[in-house]
Amino acid sequence: MSLDLASSWWLLALLGVAAGALSGSLGIGSGIIVVPALVLLLGCPQKSAQGMALALMVPMAALGVWQYLRTPGVQMNWGAVALLTLGAAVGVMAGTRLMARVPNLWLQRAFAVFLLIVAARMLLSDGARRAAPGASSAAAEKQTDRSK
Repeated sequence: MSLDLASSWWLLALLGVAAGALSGSLGIGSGIIVVPALVLLLGCPQKSAQGMALALMVPMAALGVWQYLRTPGVQMNWGAVALLTLGAAVGVMAGTRLMARVPNLWLQRAFAVFLLIVAARMLLSDGARRAAPGASSAAAEKQTDRSK
């Protein structure tokens, strides 16, 4: 894959701004924005687009966490973050090994189906949150009340 930076630098910079703004404001991963844009707008192969999106996440996520920590009322459960990170580390190793065996077109279609399923679930959801395993019903009610 060869991106012509001389002619597409402005599109890449604009894409970075959009990915950062949506990630920071909605808490979404940059891959939801960056991967389709790189594939559809710049003609990158799916695997290359996924790799670039992953490389973008680390600095963007670190800056985002720093900003969230500075925001009044935002609380981080570092135990949950640690468990999610451990699971994500195992998952990304398995996922990248799987990716190496799957053709670009299949990955592109699987990515699109995943986005459609997530979008449909969010559109059809009533917005109520389920209580985390082991959480008391009072804590769940309080969380639901805050989300209204």
